[in-house]
Amino acid sequence: MKKICFLVLLICSLAPLRAQIVNDSLEYRIRPDSLKTGELYLSVHNFNYMRNYEYFNKIQDGYTLFGAQLEPQLLYYAHPRLTISAGVHLRKDFGGRGIYRTFPLFSVKYQKHNTTLINGVLEGSIHHRMIEPLYDFEKKITEPVEYGTQFIIDNKSFFFDAFINWKRMIYKPSLDQEQILGGASAEISLIKGAKLNLSVPLQLTAFHQGGQIDVTTVPLQTLVNTAIGFKLKLPLNGFINAFRSENYFTSFTDFSFTSVQAFDSGKGWFLNSGVDTKLGSLIGTYWNADGYISSSGMPIYQSVSQHINYPGLTIRNRQLLMFRYSYQKRLIPNLYLDFRFEPMIDLNRPGKKKIEFSNSSFLMYKQEFRLRKIKK
Repeated sequence: MKKICFLVLLICSLAPLRAQIVNDSLEYRIRPDSLKTGELYLSVHNFNYMRNYEYFNKIQDGYTLFGAQLEPQLLYYAHPRLTISAGVHLRKDFGGRGIYRTFPLFSVKYQKHNTTLINGVLEGSIHHRMIEPLYDFEKKITEPVEYGTQFIIDNKSFFFDAFINWKRMIYKPSLDQEQILGGASAEISLIKGAKLNLSVPLQLTAFHQGGQIDVTTVPLQTLVNTAIGFKLKLPLNGFINAFRSENYFTSFTDFSFTSVQAFDSGKGWFLNSGVDTKLGSLIGTYWNADGYISSSGMPIYQSVSQHINYPGLTIRNRQLLMFRYSYQKRLIPNLYLDFRFEPMIDLNRPGKKKIEFSNSSFLMYKQEFRLRKIKK
């Protein structure tokens, strides 16, 4: 079975889109606009989600997230290069009482040409365009609001996103430690044409937990994850629109003075190949890791369990095979549908290889409404 799976992936890799599954329709970026200078807008961002895990392994729980998020914001286009926004994030989980969680939203965005500086609420989660072993896609639901500073460069041949997400602030004295997540995501386009697209992605996350004004005895923690790879896309005509491959080597290193992790370092191979068709995308994913831990990655890829019944269980070598189907479509202007079905096989599970799966459906509405012109 392993030899067959490896052969299929090897053949496919002889054939980018931005991630394992394309997340473009789920992105929502607000930018300064010279045509709106001096005007006040209402931004409405509505994200409806259903993400279900039929998992029965000892690494990641099986559960369902089902609900909706709403982000109304006031946008003031103060200058051709400057936008100021303020609003609120509301999350309602279906089956739960009341609003599950609220966050204040405020940000300042300065943009010159293809460079953007953001302070306040970041363009986080999927906007960082990182792979799942480094940055869990599900943070779009569970950690939708990130606060800090972000620097972005986005043009035809180069994408760069560097950010500091201040996850936990502490005050003197504190029973908790501060938590900071820094990261950088880059993609350099080497070839971009009608017959071939080739790019090199580089990704890094650094998580630090500590501080000097807390009164805890918990050791400081500094965990670093990296990924480097290549993305290849061959555009086609007909029912199959493109043949693509996206492959990464990932690493984990614990730089803490006192090690409390199960492993001090680890690595993994994350291989993806598939086709885009008129009826959606089909992608095969192979994951092979040794002692891999990630502070922000999806639990299923890790060598240390986050399962409710097996916390801390270690399985050093992880080998997973996934077959993913995804379908994205703009239903009407400003309304987007995203459906995903992802069967998975744990190749290291003893006995019969039981098939597990996850399925997701997302509905996103995003639009701005002009309210008035601010007289100066």
